[in-house]
Amino acid sequence: MTAEEKKKRTIGEIRDSKTSGEKMVYTSVPDYTSARWAEAAGVDVCVVGDSLAMVAHGYPSTIPATMDMMVMHAAAVRRGAPNTFTLGCMPYQSYNTVDRALTNATRFMQDAGCDAVKPQGGKSQAHILKALVEAGIPTASHIGLTPHTIAMFGGFKIQGRTAETAMVILEDALAIQDAGCFMLEFEAVPAPIARLISEQLEIPTIGIGAGVGTDGQILLSYDLLGVFTDFKPKFTKRYANLTEVAVAGLKEYVREVKESQFPDDDHSYGVADGVLDKFQTLIEKRKQH
Repeated sequence: MTAEEKKKRTIGEIRDSKTSGEKMVYTSVPDYTSARWAEAAGVDVCVVGDSLAMVAHGYPSTIPATMDMMVMHAAAVRRGAPNTFTLGCMPYQSYNTVDRALTNATRFMQDAGCDAVKPQGGKSQAHILKALVEAGIPTASHIGLTPHTIAMFGGFKIQGRTAETAMVILEDALAIQDAGCFMLEFEAVPAPIARLISEQLEIPTIGIGAGVGTDGQILLSYDLLGVFTDFKPKFTKRYANLTEVAVAGLKEYVREVKESQFPDDDHSYGVADGVLDKFQTLIEKRKQH
């Protein structure tokens, strides 16, 4: 299937995946080129995650991502994957009040052309989520390990390992559902817990580090393709090793330039017969004046 033949997923299709049993495939893409790859591969949803602050800008966490940064990247992803449902992730403190959430979510929809937005949080953010939904903005949310609050967790740690903390995640999930969100994401939740919570819900779930029992999966494209190699989370599977290929190609380029092998005639422009001789004659005449 070519990108032109692909039909964009709808909110209804994503919701219906809960009952149809079709596993939805999400991937986080930060730029135009990776969005083109995702669309050509048949990914269901391109997520513009604030993880791009790390993989595209070199920050140590997602916290430095700004709305200007996210909108710029989301617009590039929209251009790269025009026929793929695109979900914009709201960055740190961009939704800490209802008014701010509405303003920033509108930027994702109007300026970047996103199809939906995704803040983070459950019960504590339910009023924000509900306000977005009631304003007509398709909204999802993110629970379990929420990168915006890692300082409170003491770092990137698995959530829901006890029955009591698992109940907290369930209550968050139900609050997200009650707010009218069309789906939610689990991150770093034990697989049996994520599966059991998913079974209690009417909206679909996607997982990252949450096992196979969710209704779909998400990975960062730069992780699964081996583009970002600063570290590899346990839940990431490498499906390609593009960094190795890229470095090998660059090394060969360096070698050929150093040894005057590149550019060769096949990668250079020539001139018509007689032009060079005439040009050399003109150079000699200039020297004589």
